[in-house]
Amino acid sequence: MNVLNKTMTHPVDHPVKVVQFGEGNFLRAFVDYQVDLANEKGLFNGSVVLVKPISFGSIDNFKKQDCQYTLQLRGRVNGEPYKETRQITSVKDIVSPFVDYDAYINVARIDTLRFVVSNTTEAGIVFHDTDKFEEKLDVTFPAKLTQFLYARYEAFNGAMDKGLVMLPVELIDDNGIELHKDVLKYIDLWKLPEAFRNWVENACIFTSTLVDRIVTGWVRDEAERNAIYEELGYVDNLLDTAEPFALWVIECPKGKDISAEWPMDKAFEGKEGMNVIFTDNQKPYKQRKVRILNGAHTSFVLASFLKGNDYVNQSMNDPIIKNFMMKTIHEEVIPTLTLPKQDLEDFADAVVDRFNNPFIKHALLSIALNSVSKWRARCMPSLLGYVEKFNKLPEHLTFSIAALMAFYSATDLEDGVLKGKRGNDTYDIKDDPAVLKFFAEESVKDTKTFVHDYLSNTEFHGQDLTLVPGLEDKVAEYLDEIRAEGMEKALVKYFG
Repeated sequence: MNVLNKTMTHPVDHPVKVVQFGEGNFLRAFVDYQVDLANEKGLFNGSVVLVKPISFGSIDNFKKQDCQYTLQLRGRVNGEPYKETRQITSVKDIVSPFVDYDAYINVARIDTLRFVVSNTTEAGIVFHDTDKFEEKLDVTFPAKLTQFLYARYEAFNGAMDKGLVMLPVELIDDNGIELHKDVLKYIDLWKLPEAFRNWVENACIFTSTLVDRIVTGWVRDEAERNAIYEELGYVDNLLDTAEPFALWVIECPKGKDISAEWPMDKAFEGKEGMNVIFTDNQKPYKQRKVRILNGAHTSFVLASFLKGNDYVNQSMNDPIIKNFMMKTIHEEVIPTLTLPKQDLEDFADAVVDRFNNPFIKHALLSIALNSVSKWRARCMPSLLGYVEKFNKLPEHLTFSIAALMAFYSATDLEDGVLKGKRGNDTYDIKDDPAVLKFFAEESVKDTKTFVHDYLSNTEFHGQDLTLVPGLEDKVAEYLDEIRAEGMEKALVKYFG
């Protein structure tokens, strides 16, 4: 079979409007897919140039395939199987500063350029006061961006209509605000002209964004990959896969709405479970994601694992676990959130489809990593909000504490890993050293003491949870039952 290239896709030649720092699976399955849809619908008329932000790895496959690749979305939508296969033609070129710096910096001088997308990992948006303006490669991403913006500023003599819109998707809070701060720090550190600083402040826009899509990426199983090639009729060494669900919340500074020139919300019209939302406050959407999606994970996975399940989709085929999750979300989490109820219900329905995706084998033990801090961030606000609103304990969220304590109950601490027991099997418990040390010492104590010491630990929870009326006694009751009868019987007794 032939390898995919432009002679097979026949792409339309759109002007370059987007520079994308990052050529990985996520951005190609998320941003470039949206640009492709928008171009097809006549909404955008723009192409993307990829920039390789790190020296590791090769761009040979991109060059050989003329930056053409296939994206396959696989999963469930509205409870039904869903599959979409699309040749992505929105990427026009790829450059590596480490191979050809001049070609990279010339992208900044493209007249039609308007948007900067980045995904340089959570560690990418940082400031190092040792970075030098003259250094072309060994600097942080914000330093590279400052150099890039300065090259554009000089090329167009500071023209105010040549500013760029930053769309970072790094998974940190207020990513655009933090990126903006770092760029300004580099302007000050390098003593760049005040007129340039004014151009950055007034001609450029830094948005903060929240993204959500599980991208499974390259198909590693050779037999499965070859089956896809047979279906496609060609070989694609850039093949990308992802779930159907997609969410992009874009927070624009007041007075700087970009929705008209970045019409990706309209590109998604007619596609269930795919949304781009423009707002001046993304926090309620992040709260929705953290508390419903992530909170659901954290609240049921430990109980599900101790019951005998190993994967998320396996858990969704376990009636008592699925029922536990549904009641947690709909009866205990959603009532504490501020977005409209229908919006929350629709998001929750999408979460169930995502957890049921047969193409994603999400191991419960991988989700269990650092569960103590995850429970604090994802579940504790819902529990406290529920108590405040209804003046009673949420049963399922309360049980999730007992399940966590049961999961962490072990004394064998080896090489920074606590060894738990599920029947005759051993599993690894991974968390901060202080957490593992606590459970290794405390889990052998009587239930009442163990529960008191855990709930009162302000280092773990940021507050003393024994002050929540009735919580200590209820967690102890649940944990006693789990210890005496096992997880499955405890779940049946309280929630069966």
